[in-house]
Amino acid sequence: MRITAKKKRSGSSKGNDEQGESCFNLMKSRREFLGQTAAALAAATPMRAAGEYKMAVIGLVHAHVWGHLGAMLKGEHARIMGIAETVPDLVAEARKRGATNVPFFSDYTKMLEEVKPDFVWAFVENNRHREIVEACAPKKIHVIFEKPLASTYQDALAIQRLARANGVHVMTNYQMAWWPANYAAKASVDAGDLGEVWRLRGIVGHGGPGSPEGLNKYFFDWLTDPVKNGAGALMDFGCYNALWSLWYFGRPERVYAQVNHLRPQTFPKVEDNADLVLSYPKSVGIFEGSWDLPRGFQDLEIFGLKGSIYMKSGSAELRTGRETRALELPALPPERAEPIAYLVNLLKTGQPLDGLTALDINVGVVEIIEAAKMSVASGNAVPLPLKT
Repeated sequence: MRITAKKKRSGSSKGNDEQGESCFNLMKSRREFLGQTAAALAAATPMRAAGEYKMAVIGLVHAHVWGHLGAMLKGEHARIMGIAETVPDLVAEARKRGATNVPFFSDYTKMLEEVKPDFVWAFVENNRHREIVEACAPKKIHVIFEKPLASTYQDALAIQRLARANGVHVMTNYQMAWWPANYAAKASVDAGDLGEVWRLRGIVGHGGPGSPEGLNKYFFDWLTDPVKNGAGALMDFGCYNALWSLWYFGRPERVYAQVNHLRPQTFPKVEDNADLVLSYPKSVGIFEGSWDLPRGFQDLEIFGLKGSIYMKSGSAELRTGRETRALELPALPPERAEPIAYLVNLLKTGQPLDGLTALDINVGVVEIIEAAKMSVASGNAVPLPLKT
C-alpha cells in the first residue's frame, strides 16, 4: 500500500574556486535567486513564535523517521498537525512511539488542505520527491527530504525550478549536516592549516540495510529498488561523498565510478558497493560507499600540502608529519543544530537556505550520482556538466 495523492505533473578550496563558482549554475544567478527568495519568504511568512509553526509528515517508509519522530512530537519548534501513511504496521508503530494525538491521513493532499502546514517532512521513496514538491510548492509549503534530493537528475532540476518559481525552501537532510566535527574540519581548512587542499578520501557505509523482515521490510523494499531509490549503495552512500566534494572543491570536471555486486542473493536488483573518482584541475576526490562493511563508517580525510584532517562524527584530528592534534569542536548554534530548528529559524528571519542542506548544492549531488551511473554503464569517465 502507498499514500494516495491527486497527481499533477508540472513542469573550496584554493585552486578550485572557479569550479565552485560554476557548480550551481553560476553564482550571480544564485545570488539573485537567493535575494528574491528571501524577500518572498519574508513577505509570505509572518513572524510567529517557534511553537506556532505547523508541520506535517508525509510517509513513514523511510526508516530515518523513527530517529526524528520523538523530537517532532515534542513540538519545541513546530507543532506536528498530521501524518499521512496507509501501511497499518507503520501507523501502529508511530502511535506506539507517541503519535497518539496526531491525526492520520491516507491522502496527503487532503492533509495539506485540512491542516495547512508551514512545512512538511517527507519520509517517502526517493522517486516520489518530485511529486511531493509538485503538491506542496504551489501552496507555499516548504519541504524537508531525507537525502538525496531526488532519484534522478531530471527530477532534481524539476524540484529546483518548482522551488524557485514558488519561493519555497526544499531542504535535504543529512546526519553530517548537524555534526560540529564537520564544521570544525572545514574551518581548519578554510583557515589554511593544511595549505593548499588537493585530495579528499571518504568512506561511508555499513553492513547493509538489514533484511526484508518486520517493519524494516518497508524500507528495505524500496531502498534496494533501482527505480525507487535511484540505485543501490551508489545512491544511498555516494550522495554523502558527492556532497563533501562539492562543499570543498565545487563541481568536478569528470566523474568515474565502478560498482560491485557482492551479495546478489541479498540485493538482486542493485549494487552493494560503489567507488567514485571525482576529478578536478588541481585536486581529486576518492570515495567509497558500501553496504558490505564490517562496521559503520562516515569518515572523511582531507589532504593538503602541509597536513591532513581525519574527520568522523565525533572527532576531527589535524595531522602534520608524526604529530596529531584533536581539533576543538564548538557546539553549533541552537538554530543550526538540527533540521526543524534550522528551517523554522529561516521562516522566522526570512533568510535563505544555505550550506549542506541547501537546494543548489543538492542538485549538484544528484548530478554527480547520475554521472556515476552513466560511468558504470559505459566504463568511462563522464564529463560535467551533464547535458539536459
